[in-house]
Amino acid sequence: MLTSYQNQVQELLQNPSAPTSLYNTTDLTNYINTARVQIAGEGECIRYMATVPITSGNQGPYAFSSFNTGTSSANGIQGVLNARHLWYVSGSGQVWMTPRSFDWFAIYDLNAATPPSGVPAEWAQYGQGVNGTIYVSPPPNANFTLNADTVCYPIPLASDSTVEAIPPLWQTAVPYFAAYMALLSAQTGARVQDAQRMLQLYELFMQRARRFANPEVLPLQYDQAIPGVQATQYGIQGKSA
Repeated sequence: MLTSYQNQVQELLQNPSAPTSLYNTTDLTNYINTARVQIAGEGECIRYMATVPITSGNQGPYAFSSFNTGTSSANGIQGVLNARHLWYVSGSGQVWMTPRSFDWFAIYDLNAATPPSGVPAEWAQYGQGVNGTIYVSPPPNANFTLNADTVCYPIPLASDSTVEAIPPLWQTAVPYFAAYMALLSAQTGARVQDAQRMLQLYELFMQRARRFANPEVLPLQYDQAIPGVQATQYGIQGKSA
């Protein structure tokens, strides 16, 4: 997949081959991998049901780095960007935990000198992004395993054998953001204008990816969808973007 991305970016940049190449392969690879992380965050397109071990008496913080997202060489996932839902494992099933804003959580769940322990029923995210953390409440009365619906980011592509975690619909946007970064690096007026055009195309393909991924029967099933009325107001054609 890496070679394909590189070729597409070079075509967008009209980048001639050596010895007159304007952008070297190493830089293009870096731009591509930066684009992939941006797309994973903006599109929230890499989802994984991770597991999180929590320990008796410890409300947190539990770092995203402690979330088990499988084997990166097999699924291409490097880590977690945010958590959407949490459940604690109970018997052969799982029980949903109520999410709270951290401000609410700080006042009502952390504001006690001797909080009573129990089965974790609520949670809040504190740290953000790759350094994200969560807290749980009440303090666990035993060790638990949590199941976490997470948005993840991919491992860098090092070769064509590296697993690509970005879904196909969003892969189309990768070369445009990479080209945008490459053009910005030129630091000339014309190239900066070209960069803005690449950014517009990137945003177009991100919108199309979300629109195509959302089913017609449940057009608002996933985040980032624009309701039909707003789509009409914004002049967006077809189903909700």
